[in-house]
Amino acid sequence: QVFSACFCGAPLRPPLLQAVAMRVACWLVALAAAIKETHLRQREQAVEAVGAFKHRLRVCNAFPYEAGLDVYRGKTEKLNGDAPLPYKGCGDFKVHLKPGDKLDFRVGTASAGKFSVTDLPNSDSLLLLTILRHDQETTESEFESHVFANLLNAQVAIIDTYKGPEGSRVYIQDVKDAKRARKEQLRYGSVVALNKGKYEVVLEEKEDHQVSKRKLVAVERESYVILRVGVNAKSGPSYSEDLVVYPQHSEELLTPTKSGASVVGSCVAVLLTAMPFMLW
Repeated sequence: QVFSACFCGAPLRPPLLQAVAMRVACWLVALAAAIKETHLRQREQAVEAVGAFKHRLRVCNAFPYEAGLDVYRGKTEKLNGDAPLPYKGCGDFKVHLKPGDKLDFRVGTASAGKFSVTDLPNSDSLLLLTILRHDQETTESEFESHVFANLLNAQVAIIDTYKGPEGSRVYIQDVKDAKRARKEQLRYGSVVALNKGKYEVVLEEKEDHQVSKRKLVAVERESYVILRVGVNAKSGPSYSEDLVVYPQHSEELLTPTKSGASVVGSCVAVLLTAMPFMLW
């Protein structure tokens, strides 16, 4: 016998079909709950795994402004101590970052920009974060980020934060006391490997016309950043082109040769990769 009736325009299902529908609905609810629980467990395991690795945070201030920046994690945890991070300054911070953390860059009580940590590498690594000006017209900020791999050779990330019409290029060259002088262009947005030794980093507007020059003492297992900084502002103060090389090491860290002379790099630059920005 077929049971049928009318209730709000919809026919009633036979009891057997109702029972099957209820079982399917319960099964779907249980499946959704299990999937959600699995995702939560996987995320917790990922956070725990990330927490087992050592992550160092390096922050560079390439934002042209007369006042320095304070770096906060969340609303209250100040990372840079009492002294603000000045323009063209960099600092290393020992902080246990987690996915979901927010870094707030402030001038006094005003926020200059916020960066959200979306993911972290499953390995010991150095995390580089650079704050810079977005354009020539406004004082809005933006960020460039990079994760350095663990390598025996020194690594150098080259970042262009300059805003303006000048097309200056960055070169790395042997120091003057090297047996043979070599010079090679370092392309913006790339990471190169260097043998340990003494180098000079040069910013040139035209061929052989130096805008700025800095020393770079490359030691093994260290990560460096070269920044082209400055802004030709449409309104407000402008800041001239300049170079930042960080960190700066003493030549005493270089292993002496048998004659006692400091080591001069035996290879100028080997391209590792085009820099993958915003990885974390």
